Amino acid sequence: MALDVNLNRLAVFAALVRAGSFTAAADQLGTTKAMVSQHLAKLEEELGIVLVVRSTRRMSLTEAGELFHADCVRILADAEASIERLNACRETPRGLLRVAAAGDHGPTIVAPALAAYAQAFPDVTVELVIADSIVDLIAERFDVAIRLGWLRDSSLRATRLAGFRQIPVGAPDYLARHGNPDHPADLAKHHWIALAVLSSPTRWTFTDATGGEHAVRTNPVTSSNSTHAVREFVRAGHGISVLPDYMLADDLASGALRPLLPGFHLPDGGIHAVYPGAKPSAKVRAFIDLLRERVEAR
Repeated sequence: MALDVNLNRLAVFAALVRAGSFTAAADQLGTTKAMVSQHLAKLEEELGIVLVVRSTRRMSLTEAGELFHADCVRILADAEASIERLNACRETPRGLLRVAAAGDHGPTIVAPALAAYAQAFPDVTVELVIADSIVDLIAERFDVAIRLGWLRDSSLRATRLAGFRQIPVGAPDYLARHGNPDHPADLAKHHWIALAVLSSPTRWTFTDATGGEHAVRTNPVTSSNSTHAVREFVRAGHGISVLPDYMLADDLASGALRPLLPGFHLPDGGIHAVYPGAKPSAKVRAFIDLLRERVEAR
C-alpha cells in the first residue's frame, strides 16, 4: 500500500541537508526554523522512520536519511527537468500538430498553410485529417479544428480567423432552361442542390437593401454532404445552390457559374479555429496566427 506522503516536504528535507542546519534552511526557503522542523517531523511521521538525528549543536542523517536524501535529490531534479521541458513546449512550437478540417477548405486553405507552418517550425510534425463531420477534438486527440459557418454552443475555445459570403449561384445552361430567380421566393420553384451537413439545408433567409427579411424553403432534387460535390452538381447544370465565396472566385471569373439575386444577401459565415483548453499551446497559437494571416491575405 502506498504511503500518504506530502511531496512538498521532500523539497524542505533536501534544503535542510543542503544548508546543514535548520536556521540556514529556513533562510534559504524564506520561512521559519520552527516551520522547517515541523515539516521534517511530519515527513518522518508519514514515512514512519527517522531521517535526521539532531542535538542542540548539530544534526546528522541516519542511514535511512542518507538513502532517502539521494532519492529526493534525484526526484526533485527530475521534476525540475520536466518543468523546464514543459516551459519549452509552452514557448516553442514542437511535437505533433493534429488538425481537422472539412473537405471544402481543408485541401485548399488549411493544407497550404500547414505546409508553410511546417517549414517555419521544423520541430513540429503536422497531420491534417479531412472530415466533413464534426470531430471530437478531445476524444480523437486533435489540437485544433478549422470550422466554417456558425459555431454551436461548446466548451471548446474558438478564434475567429475571417468571414466569408454565401452566394446563390447557377450554371448558364441551367438558367437558360429554367430562368433566373428575381426574388428569394422564386427559389422554391427551382431545382435545389442541398448541402446535407447544414443544420437547415433547405431553409434560407435573405435580407434586402432596406433590411427586410425574406424566408424561403427550397425543394432539393439532390443532396450531398460535400460542398465540392454540391458545386459540381451546380456546375453540371443540375440545379442551383448557395456556396461560400472562397470556392467561387474562378467559376465566377470564367462564367462557369453566375451569381443570383444581386439585390439580396445571406448572413456572412465565419472561419474559426477551435481548440480544447483555456489557452492554446505554442504550436497551436503559432498555427492560428499563420493561418489568420493567409486567410486575410486571400
